[in-house]
Amino acid sequence: MDKCLDTASGAALRKPLAVLNKALLAWLAVMIFTACHQSDDKTVLRSAYYWSTTWESDTSQQKFLRDNDVQRIYLRYFDVVVDGNGEVMPNATVRFASPMPDSVEIIPTVFIVNDCLRKDITRLDQLLLKRILQISETHDVAGVKEIQIDCDWTKSTQETYFDMLSRLREAAHRHGLQLSVTIRLHQLSMKAPPVDRGILMFYNTGDIHNFEKNPILDLDDAGPYLRHLADYPLPLSTAYPAFAWRLLVRGNHLRGIMHGDDDLTVLPGDTILHREVPLSTVLEAKTAVGKRRSDANNEVIIFDISSQNIQRIQQYHYEKIYYH
Repeated sequence: MDKCLDTASGAALRKPLAVLNKALLAWLAVMIFTACHQSDDKTVLRSAYYWSTTWESDTSQQKFLRDNDVQRIYLRYFDVVVDGNGEVMPNATVRFASPMPDSVEIIPTVFIVNDCLRKDITRLDQLLLKRILQISETHDVAGVKEIQIDCDWTKSTQETYFDMLSRLREAAHRHGLQLSVTIRLHQLSMKAPPVDRGILMFYNTGDIHNFEKNPILDLDDAGPYLRHLADYPLPLSTAYPAFAWRLLVRGNHLRGIMHGDDDLTVLPGDTILHREVPLSTVLEAKTAVGKRRSDANNEVIIFDISSQNIQRIQQYHYEKIYYH
């Protein structure tokens, strides 16, 4: 009799326990799924480039930064060019018309024209760092942890460029700063620069003089370079385009890019070609990067959020690049 009771009570207990276990497993699955998605969302750092000669933060730009939780801005401080006398000189230094937002990390960025690397640049690393630090101090750009160099270097200028970067990195580290550089798609197949990390610039993939294709981003042009992405030895983040170009064409020849209505003289018979990248194409590019190297999308960067470009970004919902 006692044995029968034990068997019956055991069976009675096992049924609710089985139901409880199923419910517990379902609850755990939901919690794990939610935690994973929350974790993924936290790992994505939302950043942007600012490439104008004047930093002037208006209401729409501030709203964009706030609404999209943009945590980092790569701010172009100045260019380095070869002047009319053949000297390597700074040019187009940014003017601060507004204070920098306290909630956003600023990474000072310097663009070096490739021709500069064919000159004597033995002191360029010292001059770069000194000028970057001076600009940051003068304009109260606080909390700088990293500086960045942007240059479309080639095989013929690689050795000179890398030597300069090595010296700059050592000096930057002595000031507690990391050094990053931009990496063009075609540079993925080349030796990696001696820096702390790179930014893959996923745009300007084609020949601007080829009017049959989109020079800003064409996935057919970009595809062959992606085979080098998985094995590239530097830590990478990726910048995606959210800008458009107006190309002034005279006859069959490109006269230049029109950044403003008065940039170039338009003559009767000239043609202005509008070039932009559909959001769907940019999202395809992001997916292509993620398939080959998911960590390269841990920081997603929009190029760029200059004041004149913010309206276009919002109009065509380019902020979706952050969330795709």
